[in-house]
Amino acid sequence: MTRNGPGGSPYRRLLGLPGVTTQAVLGFLAQLTQQVAPVGIVLVVQEASGSLALAGVAAAAFSVGGGMGRPVQGRLMDRRGAGPVLAVTALTHVTALLALLGCAHAGWPWWTMTALAWVAGIGLPPISVSMRIEWGRRTADDGRTAAYSLVYLVQELAMMVGPLLFGLLIAVASASPALGVVAAAAGLGTVAFSRALRSGPGAPSRGRGRVFADRRMLVLLSVVLLHGCTFGALQVGVPALAAAHHVPAATGLLIAALSLGGITGAAAYGARSWRSRVPLRLAGLMLALALALAPLTLIGSLPLVGVALFAGGLVLNPALTTSSLLVDEYAAGAEGEAFGWVSTALGTGGAAGAAVAGLAGEGVGPGAPFLAASTFALLGAALTIPLLHRS
Repeated sequence: MTRNGPGGSPYRRLLGLPGVTTQAVLGFLAQLTQQVAPVGIVLVVQEASGSLALAGVAAAAFSVGGGMGRPVQGRLMDRRGAGPVLAVTALTHVTALLALLGCAHAGWPWWTMTALAWVAGIGLPPISVSMRIEWGRRTADDGRTAAYSLVYLVQELAMMVGPLLFGLLIAVASASPALGVVAAAAGLGTVAFSRALRSGPGAPSRGRGRVFADRRMLVLLSVVLLHGCTFGALQVGVPALAAAHHVPAATGLLIAALSLGGITGAAAYGARSWRSRVPLRLAGLMLALALALAPLTLIGSLPLVGVALFAGGLVLNPALTTSSLLVDEYAAGAEGEAFGWVSTALGTGGAAGAAVAGLAGEGVGPGAPFLAASTFALLGAALTIPLLHRS
């Protein structure tokens, strides 16, 4: 059951708060690089070493660093606020990427570039986590669905636009200067974003809470992990299916259909004030995701695959938004660290899901990764049962 609250739609009330629109725009600019950095690292390391395998190791190191860094960054934000953390991470991230470019140009061993990629991942500025904390603490309970939906909407848009701009830079110059420009943009965007954050009533609490004091947080992280597995399986399944149809170029269009579904779903989900129980909503969204992806195991037409992916995207981001709402309840006082663990669980799940989907696709066929994706989502829905009983 939904309804609009007093004062207009939830988005209108959210964007009416001082500074939120500016923070959303600057957060978008600061996150343009997050999807680009690992791609740029692959191109630079491959060019320097002549090995795609070593480039893949460097990109994996970046992802591992990001997963390790998020909970630590979040805990520091709980204790000291977002501003100092954003400043330090921006400096670390930019310095590591520029040093990686220097090592590649100087012909240093591949492991030095891999180590710097890991440091760059650790220093990846926690923009989306900062937005969740800032907006979550400035909105009432009935406005947080819009707040967290806007976080994922901004992030999804940045992940779509960033690679397009990076491709243009590569066309004009090459991978190394393009990554340098990206690094500088990340630093400047993060500094501008941090200066736009409010202090006072919106400032984080001083780390009074404990992330896992409520055991339901562990259950929630397991659901988020399976959500990440679902997405990772789709990342493998889409290009594999396009290649099986001898139209590999269709991969971009199919991924775009999933992203457009995610953007549409996030926008629509946050536009209403929901009154149903949050764990029940999470269970329903994960079940809907499983059902939306299940037909992909049998569909043979690529246009219909695009339609099914769009349908899956419609509930993909709302499920993440709903998970964020439960973080507020289960980890009050330690939201920064908790959201960091959510990011880590998503990344870990993505890697695991991609690995399982790759093995399934090679052993069974191009439909198997989608079966894996649907199964992951179904398991995630099942894992919400303890949350239903204890809420």
